[in-house]
Amino acid sequence: MASVEDNFPRGGVQKKPTEKTGEKAKAKFEQDNLFDVHREEQSQKRKRSEGDHRKQKKFKADHRAIVKDKAISVEPLAIKDFCEGMLLLGCIKEVTDFELVISLPNGFTGFVPVTQISDAYSELLSKQVAEGELLEDLNSLSDLYSPGMLVRCIVTSVERSANGRRSIKLSINPKNVNKGLNASALTSGMLLSGFVSSAEDHGYLLDIGVSGTYAFLPYEKAQNYIKAVNRGSGLKIGQSLNCVIEEVKNEGRVVRLSADRSKVAASIATEQQNWTLSNLLPGLLVKAQVQEVSPLGISLTFLSYFTGIVDFMHVDPAKSTNYSPNQVVKACILSTHPTSKVVRLTLRQAFLHPGGSPNQLSDDRIGAVVEESTVKAFYKQFGAVFELDDGTLAFARLKHLSKNRKSFKPAVFKTGCKHKSRIIDYSLMDEMCIVSLKYQIIEARFLLYRDIHTGDVMQGRVLALKPIGMQVKVTDGIKGLVPSMHLSDVILKQPEKKYNIGDEVRCRVLECNPAEKKLFLTLKKTLVQSKLPILSSYEDAEPGLITHGFVVCAREFGCIVKFYNDVKGLVPKNELSSEPISCPDKVFHEGQVVKVMVLKCEPQQERLLLSFRLSSRPVPEGRSECTAMKKQQVKYQIGEMVDVKILTKNENGLEVSILEDRGNVIASLPTVYLSDFVANSKLLWHCLQEGDVLPRVMCLSNKGDHIILCRKSAVISAVQEEQVVRSFSEIQPEVLLVGYVRKVMPFGVFVEFPFGVTGLAPKVSMSDKFVTDTKDHFVVGQTVIAKVMSTDEEKQRVLLDLKVSECSSGDSAAESFSLLSQYFTEMVEIRNLLRRREESGLARLLCELVPGKELQLVVQDVKEDGSALFSGSCVRGLTVTASHYHLGGKKIVPGEKTKGLVLHVDVITSTVYVSLREDLLKKGGKRRLTENSQHPAIVQHIAEEIAIVSLLGSGRLAAIPIASHFNDTFRFDSEKLKEGQRIYATLKTVKANDLGVLLAVQDPKKKNVFVRNRKESEMALEETLAAAAVKHSLCLGDIVTGTVKSVKPTHVTVIIDDKFMGSIHASRILDEVPIQSFPTYTLKAGQKVTARVIGGRDVNTHRYLPITHPHFTRSIPELSIRPSEIEGKVETMTDDTRKKLGPYSIGQTVTCFVRKYNILKNWLEVEVAPDIRGRVPRLLLSLNTKVLKHPEKNFKNGQALSATVTGTDATETNLFLSLTGIHSLETGTITVGMVAKIIPHVGLSITLPGGKTGKVSVFHLSDKYTESPLSDFKIGKVVRCYILSNENGKIQLSLRQSRLNPRNSSKVEDVEITCIKDVKKGQLVRGYVKSVTPSGVFFSLSASLLGRILFQNVSPYFVQKHSLYEKYLPEGKLLTAKVLDVNKKENHIELSLLPEDTEMPSVLPESLGLPRYGTEEEKREEDNKKKKEELKMKRKQRRVNSESEQETKPKKRKVTPADESDSGIEVYYREEEDGDQEEEAAEKKSKIRKHGEVLRLQVSTGFTWDEDVNVVEMPVPSQKEDSSESEEEENPQPKKKQTKKEKELEKQKKEKELCKLEAALMDPSRQPQSADDFDRLVLSSPNSSILWLQYMAFHLQATEIEKARAVAERALKTICFREEQEKLNVWVALLNLENMYGTEETLMKVFERAVQYNEPLKVFQHLCDIYANSEKYKQAEELYHTMLRRFRQEKSVWLKYASFLLKQGQTEATHRLLERALKALPTKEHVDVISRFAQLEFRFGDPEHAKALFESTLNSYPKRTDIWSIYMDIMIKQGSQKEIRDIFERVIHLNLAPKKMKFFFKRYLDYEKKYGTAETVMAVKTAALEYVEAKSSLADT
Repeated sequence: MASVEDNFPRGGVQKKPTEKTGEKAKAKFEQDNLFDVHREEQSQKRKRSEGDHRKQKKFKADHRAIVKDKAISVEPLAIKDFCEGMLLLGCIKEVTDFELVISLPNGFTGFVPVTQISDAYSELLSKQVAEGELLEDLNSLSDLYSPGMLVRCIVTSVERSANGRRSIKLSINPKNVNKGLNASALTSGMLLSGFVSSAEDHGYLLDIGVSGTYAFLPYEKAQNYIKAVNRGSGLKIGQSLNCVIEEVKNEGRVVRLSADRSKVAASIATEQQNWTLSNLLPGLLVKAQVQEVSPLGISLTFLSYFTGIVDFMHVDPAKSTNYSPNQVVKACILSTHPTSKVVRLTLRQAFLHPGGSPNQLSDDRIGAVVEESTVKAFYKQFGAVFELDDGTLAFARLKHLSKNRKSFKPAVFKTGCKHKSRIIDYSLMDEMCIVSLKYQIIEARFLLYRDIHTGDVMQGRVLALKPIGMQVKVTDGIKGLVPSMHLSDVILKQPEKKYNIGDEVRCRVLECNPAEKKLFLTLKKTLVQSKLPILSSYEDAEPGLITHGFVVCAREFGCIVKFYNDVKGLVPKNELSSEPISCPDKVFHEGQVVKVMVLKCEPQQERLLLSFRLSSRPVPEGRSECTAMKKQQVKYQIGEMVDVKILTKNENGLEVSILEDRGNVIASLPTVYLSDFVANSKLLWHCLQEGDVLPRVMCLSNKGDHIILCRKSAVISAVQEEQVVRSFSEIQPEVLLVGYVRKVMPFGVFVEFPFGVTGLAPKVSMSDKFVTDTKDHFVVGQTVIAKVMSTDEEKQRVLLDLKVSECSSGDSAAESFSLLSQYFTEMVEIRNLLRRREESGLARLLCELVPGKELQLVVQDVKEDGSALFSGSCVRGLTVTASHYHLGGKKIVPGEKTKGLVLHVDVITSTVYVSLREDLLKKGGKRRLTENSQHPAIVQHIAEEIAIVSLLGSGRLAAIPIASHFNDTFRFDSEKLKEGQRIYATLKTVKANDLGVLLAVQDPKKKNVFVRNRKESEMALEETLAAAAVKHSLCLGDIVTGTVKSVKPTHVTVIIDDKFMGSIHASRILDEVPIQSFPTYTLKAGQKVTARVIGGRDVNTHRYLPITHPHFTRSIPELSIRPSEIEGKVETMTDDTRKKLGPYSIGQTVTCFVRKYNILKNWLEVEVAPDIRGRVPRLLLSLNTKVLKHPEKNFKNGQALSATVTGTDATETNLFLSLTGIHSLETGTITVGMVAKIIPHVGLSITLPGGKTGKVSVFHLSDKYTESPLSDFKIGKVVRCYILSNENGKIQLSLRQSRLNPRNSSKVEDVEITCIKDVKKGQLVRGYVKSVTPSGVFFSLSASLLGRILFQNVSPYFVQKHSLYEKYLPEGKLLTAKVLDVNKKENHIELSLLPEDTEMPSVLPESLGLPRYGTEEEKREEDNKKKKEELKMKRKQRRVNSESEQETKPKKRKVTPADESDSGIEVYYREEEDGDQEEEAAEKKSKIRKHGEVLRLQVSTGFTWDEDVNVVEMPVPSQKEDSSESEEEENPQPKKKQTKKEKELEKQKKEKELCKLEAALMDPSRQPQSADDFDRLVLSSPNSSILWLQYMAFHLQATEIEKARAVAERALKTICFREEQEKLNVWVALLNLENMYGTEETLMKVFERAVQYNEPLKVFQHLCDIYANSEKYKQAEELYHTMLRRFRQEKSVWLKYASFLLKQGQTEATHRLLERALKALPTKEHVDVISRFAQLEFRFGDPEHAKALFESTLNSYPKRTDIWSIYMDIMIKQGSQKEIRDIFERVIHLNLAPKKMKFFFKRYLDYEKKYGTAETVMAVKTAALEYVEAKSSLADT
């Protein structure tokens, strides 16, 4: 054996003597003789037998690296020894909700997170988090683990905290702990730790962390453990067990375990179990042999081949000096090191019995001071071991032996010396107390949380400042929290200015919870220094006691004051002061310290009544400025607009002074209230400076000395337009309110409205999308529009809905544009603010940079992600960047010069985003853009609130809003816009704004909108809310007496019999309602009324329910106090809208009552009757434009109006009404209209009553023409109109005062010109320039009449370049002209602008220096006399010929070079014209095309340019849609042969039309319009049944039945055979088709085929549904009988037939069917079938029979908890309280498992809390307590 030891030395810590570390260790050992325990190395070999040789070979792989060292270190563990992968045995010290605190050897502590228990437990955790509901199988850590349990763990990390301390993170997951084991290494007898992963039929599956191995623990092998440890309850998932392997099968793939406590206790590791250093586990018991004994411990050998060490803390105290070499001992492995392979063991008795646990110390002992602790041993480098006064051992680390290293004296720690010490902790793994000899610890007042008492004053040090408050360090182990409210006597907005980390603070304990280690402190000086008694429990609150507290809530009912230990009391309104206080919330603020006196206390109910009236002083202590406050409170009301000056800026916002009060009143303007947009709020805060003045800021709240202001446009508009609620009583369901987010919680969002009303939007009502984290959707301060879902008057709670689908107007484009316009309005304000910054050149530079501006840049750097940085003289001091996408594929290098286009400017970060893409830099064609036109666009940049896009084709930049609504805040990643993405945008403006961009919105039809389906849980929530309505037994026609509770504009709320609510509509108060009166205000609150029931309203939907409706007894009764209805017959109210609106015919006059004016929809909402509503469009409200300008101010809510019915809306749910009668738009009538569109230089498009549109020419805007006739009009302006004509649906209007007020004698400066007859030669006329062409200037005299001005009549100057005319005669310029000639036959008018004709200045100024006509011609003749003599002769000859031809035939056109490329204009030239002008005309041909208004202009034949010939006006084709078409018909032009150019143009036109058609066909959003369209679609998606069904429906709409059948047959052949559901859809559609349009024979043929190709049961069920829906009940019943024969074993068939019979009212037949079902179906299905039948009976049949079914089932199967639950649910909805309580009482007396009993007790308690009284709640609690006590006593026995 000796030779084996020589050649195969033990242990894993030894290193080769050649290593440097070995040399260092050796030197260390030489210095300290305590460690001098090395041996001489032996080198001789021994002979081995054949068997020894085989044995060595077997273990060669595991022990190749093990060599003998010269010394064995027996030091205890130090923190540096811990590393990842180290295996340890630990003992659970503490169990919290999310981690286990583990005691480790040598006094260390580790932490196991809840995610490191086991894989099965982690899966359950993940499932619970995903589902959001508690899982029955998931037990808390405290249920699975208890202090004192031993566990095997592995170090996962050693983390260093900020203060330098290290934290050891552990895992007990067997996958990590047992990772050294594999299936082949498992042998019987091994002791392993496993975790229950699931419970099976015959036992449990355990996770032992060995991959590929299934570990099974049979029930019989676990019974012993279950009885002893689990007290009879089964094992739980995640529970840890020590198990012994009993059997290994299939090479370790299957292992059978035993948890028998006797087997586990007797297990011991042996050599036969093949343990190796790589898989050796802590907790194993081994037999070991003492190798050496040293002062620090013992070295051992075990399992023949391993060496381990036992430090001095783990030697058995009873035998500490009795160990000798070669002694055999029993030891337990404590730890193994993964790299050094050091194995540590313990010889303490508590660990030598597997399944045992170490001794624990009583909690009272920790913290105790021991006067005499005797030194047992002193270890120079580690510490000392003491014996305490009770004989137990304790250890003190070196740092705890003295105050510091300098004062440490080793001599005083000799054995036997006595010292005073204090127990600070207990190490379970060492079974030793941890003590300290430090004076400051021994004398410390607070060592543990339990030492702290409420009201104690203590010193602390500031650790951290957080949003929730300040963290304070009291001692090393005690930390406390000072809530932000308690940082000072007043609320601190910037606590960091007062407190710094490390400051000493004096605080007082508000509350201390030692069990949860929670400590709450206060720094309020008044509380800390208070000498008054501490009120820490309700028992201490004796009447007359005076003490200090702090206000936590101030409302209209009074103040709630809080004291220590969460004791709260109420100060009623009458006890607030000796003087009356109307608004306590404006006098007292949250956190205010007050002195109060106890009036009354009920400790059991925890009710405390207090008073502030201690003496004659009416206000709380420290509030001497009450009078000033009240004056201030009166001065500034909520909603008042003020101007403010900024005093200071802080993190939360601005501190401002109100200018109206000369700056004496200070207010705060939070950052989040600066704008409706989160991004603009931050930007405004960034840009504003001290001293800036902000105009028109609204007072949002005024709490005495604390005024809060708001600048949110939406909130200000809501307050000014009275779209707000001032108190809880004003809130009405279904109302939309503008508010702002007050608080974001995990369960929902709290929204506050102006005037302080707050509501909750639950998680399910926050968004149309699934809400995972509420913080992803909304932020505090954000503006939202909320819809009121329901109110709870008793609890003063409001439930809100923030879904965009519920809160939007439905017009997403209009809302998006409204948001975008508001955003840019604010951005312009911000830019103007920056421009005024004289001292900041950077700010001005930022203002100059707008999207679309080109910059000259120099490349500065190219980043790894492909983006680039630029610099340049024009952007000095700014960060200029372009993303990889915006480099456009260019390869650029630093230093290179380039051009960049500005996309966006971020003012906060001074960043300019640019693009180098060529498609943006090159200017697109000047394509004319029109409003509301749709364009494909490319997303170029995405900012926080907007995205910048470029329009394809034109390249213009436009801005689109990212959100379409205030509440539209969240997008999935797939919905977010990305750079380069193609979208469709609808233009809203055609001119760029001040920021360089057009405004557009994303086309709602072409973007994906994700809408979530409502969950069953949401439906259940609504049903629960509905169930909250008090049940009544009223019927139609009942006479009731009630008391008026509240009076609203359109209805009065009445309390009937002091039990339930009723409602009286405004139309049901008086028989004869005076117009303009307010009927509801004839009643007063508290007045007694006698009324008659005329209907009922659903609590949630507010729909009117018929008397037969099952929910009628839970509805809100609708009442009438009209004398005629109380005495006469009552009309039955119905929910069928068509029946409701039936009695109303067009033209009928009705009395209606104003509900509200809808600003978004521009109509007045009225109520005609309780169940009938109407709408009056804005234009039908009045003929007075002043009324229409502000309709919301002229119509008051509840006002009675007389209206005329004009029709119903598209959904036939509302009446369309008119207050001005029915308008007939006949010629000559006067009406009102609203400007819908402004067409430059043409006129207006006016929306008329009834939805029709009319046109107003610029000539009919006024009796006097102006330079800018359209400038006085804007979209939305209301005007009075005169109808000039109404033909073929085209309406021409006039706004001239001479038409609207013919009696007015005011002079008409510009008379109307309707036709050429109104124009006379020599007359002076005014008009507008239409266009400039080579043949002259065309001049508009009216909408349908044009005149021509020859260039020689435009100006006396000779103009060579016609561009001058275009410059000085722009389109739309107002001029005065003289009529030179009128040709009525040809419809031609010649005009002149010459000064001698008009007596007006020349249109071309003299300053241009142009030559006059006469001098120019003479000069030209002299210069060119010789050169052009021959040309003149030819011209004369040509003139002679043309004159002779003129007498006989029309003059032929002169052929010019321009003919070759015809410009579309045919012109005759005057003979005297020079050749230069011919060339000029040819040059001008390209410019003519640019004038879109003038198309092909033709000059009639026979026209001559001679001045002495009468000038004939040229006919001009239609310029706009307003031009007269009749003139062309009256003067038809002879059709001429097309030129080559015209043919080419016509060909191009056809090609363009073809391209447009092809593009339309390729549009993915285009709806199919023809069979060809459908054919294309089904070719692209042949397996989509939806497309095939739409194709069928298309043919059916045209009654083409055969074609629809053919499509269905094609679909069945085309759809892939694997797509079973898609094929089934088509079969069902075909069955429907045959049922509706075919015969019974064709239907049966299709049905038989469908059964062959699909699952027969599904086809049968669908046909049954088809029969039932088409009311073919006989055929359905026959088919059900067939199904019952064919599918007897299918439960669903029986249930479906039962549902069918009950809906037909055949209750008895259903009872017989149940008997048949029970005979046909297997026994195991019976209970479920009976339960389902009973549920159907409850819904459609006899509830009493359903109860009987449930009762009989539960009598037979009393332990079927699922049936009990169903029965309870149904009875809670439909049963009486007595019946429900009887069921609960029966259940809680059943003998069920504790877990199930807990579930039923909880349900009973919840029910009583909701519907019961305090006594019934207490009774349930008592019953639960009795049950627990009975179970506990049973377990003890």
